[in-house]
Amino acid sequence: MKQQEIIPLTGYQKLVIFLLAITQFTVILDFMIMSPLGDMLMKSMSLKPSAFGVAVSAYAFSAGISGLLTAGFADRFDRKKLLLFFYIGFIAGTFFCGLANTYTQLVAARIITGLFGGVIGSISMAIITDLFSLQQRGRVMGFIQMGFGASQVLGVPIGLYIAGKWNWEAPFLMVASLAVLIAVVILLKLKPVTAHLAVQRDKSAFMHLWHTIKKRKHRIGFTATALLSIGGFMMMPFGSAFAINNLKISNDQLVMLFMVSGVSSVVIMPFIGRLSDKVSKVKIFAVASVWMMIMCVVYTNLGPTPFWLVLIFNILMMTGVMSRMVPSSALTSAVPDLEDRGAFMSINASLQQIAGGVAAAVAGMIVTQKSKASPLQNYDIVGYVIVVISILSIFLMYRVSKMIAQKGNQQGAAKIEEAVLSEGM
Repeated sequence: MKQQEIIPLTGYQKLVIFLLAITQFTVILDFMIMSPLGDMLMKSMSLKPSAFGVAVSAYAFSAGISGLLTAGFADRFDRKKLLLFFYIGFIAGTFFCGLANTYTQLVAARIITGLFGGVIGSISMAIITDLFSLQQRGRVMGFIQMGFGASQVLGVPIGLYIAGKWNWEAPFLMVASLAVLIAVVILLKLKPVTAHLAVQRDKSAFMHLWHTIKKRKHRIGFTATALLSIGGFMMMPFGSAFAINNLKISNDQLVMLFMVSGVSSVVIMPFIGRLSDKVSKVKIFAVASVWMMIMCVVYTNLGPTPFWLVLIFNILMMTGVMSRMVPSSALTSAVPDLEDRGAFMSINASLQQIAGGVAAAVAGMIVTQKSKASPLQNYDIVGYVIVVISILSIFLMYRVSKMIAQKGNQQGAAKIEEAVLSEGM
């Protein structure tokens, strides 16, 4: 594999990475905490898997709708102001989750949280694309995606401990309190991000949205992201219920399981990020996808299993899942031009959230449970569906990679032509 030059990061770029990573940590933790609390919520509220699937997908669907509604405006404002606006809304929604007393209130609170939280990832991606070159984004995405692993290492175990000591509402109040502090730091330390305003041509938000959607290269990127999300979200909602009721691990072991899986993610992400800046991103994505498919089929077909073996399978599976996210995010970020980045990232995040909601809802219809303590049934079917979707994802990500290569060649030719003309003058 051909190695590429590593471009160093400046001090301010490292600060931006930290701020976006810790922001993503809270947003991901708010979503992630639903899965480990799944068994507790289903039993305390007497919920069927389908009802819990609705509670999980409510966030995703509202986040998707919000992203589509705001996409036309995403390139018309300072990205720092947009980030703060939606992050404050996310904080309010998370507080409401912690105050919910009934299933209806919980679903309503998840919808509010999704309306604001679902846009934060797209704004962060637009900031990353504005401030970092493609040759730096593998490393950047590696650190940003560490928020996923860190939420498992720190957030989920602490959240489960707090939920066990008090109740399931307490982890949401913990996340919201932490997010308030982060919002203050963003306000004080992050500089305005406004370079995109100078090249904005569309006069209306609707036309900007339409111009972004109608570009063929954008639609290919959107489809690749949607399929990637469906494959990634299908197993997640019922992960804790499957571990407890099928694999027969205890609640205490569940905390350790999430912690160990999270540590593995934190270790893997920077390595994969740096590797994807050196070699082909699409090849790394393909290898990681095949590995994930194998592990998903093995894991979803397990019965009662010794805890040490469950740990090993989880680490191996998470390696595949997380190693797909870094190169795919870096590749997709290179699809739009500067004037379309905010709208593209918003639509892309919307489809990602909607696809995740569809995945959670479909998984809720596939998976059944006879009683509160009985094993989940048909979880293996979820694994087989993920394999089919992942194969399609590899094909589409390859097309994205080809588009980016062609775009780079065209830009290089344009620069050479410009240099020749300037010399002739």
